[in-house]
Amino acid sequence: MSSFWTGKRVRLRGVEPADWEVFQSFTEHSADQRAVDRLYPPRSAAWFQEATAARAKQPGTDLDLAIESLETGELVGSLSTHGVDRRAGRFGYGIGIGHQHQRNGYAAEAVVLLLRYMFGEQRMHKCEAKVYEFNEPSLGLHRSLGFTEEGRLRAHEFLAGRHWDAVLLGMTLPEFVARWELPQV
Repeated sequence: MSSFWTGKRVRLRGVEPADWEVFQSFTEHSADQRAVDRLYPPRSAAWFQEATAARAKQPGTDLDLAIESLETGELVGSLSTHGVDRRAGRFGYGIGIGHQHQRNGYAAEAVVLLLRYMFGEQRMHKCEAKVYEFNEPSLGLHRSLGFTEEGRLRAHEFLAGRHWDAVLLGMTLPEFVARWELPQV
């Protein structure tokens, strides 16, 4: 068996301080920034160096992982967990793929690797995701992976001059194992 963190297209790894230039390049596409979070003002190279170094050192319950293409070895995006609730067995996550690397299957494979870990190794029962209503590619990705739309926060975020709904999606452990395998020992 190869590494648990390696799929057919991607490898999940820790964020390294040297990744700062790639993370900075990802911010060159305003639509991508909005789809992931929000539009930020331009930031300096020094800011990206410090922020990425902090990400690389950050311990804790939340994962902050880099997504690397197996074919090219390039950093193509990042993936992180948030809101881990061990009592309820619930967590959320966010993912961003650099503009030039989108539509290559990287996000789908990275999310399945993450879910396999969180469900199969961390005893989580439910994953939650929030996607803006205008982000059709992300909504399609989540539906294709087996996420179910659970609700909508109306006029929840203000982006590009108007308010947008946030679509809430979820997947439980039984829904995951109906489509995907858990890790093997």
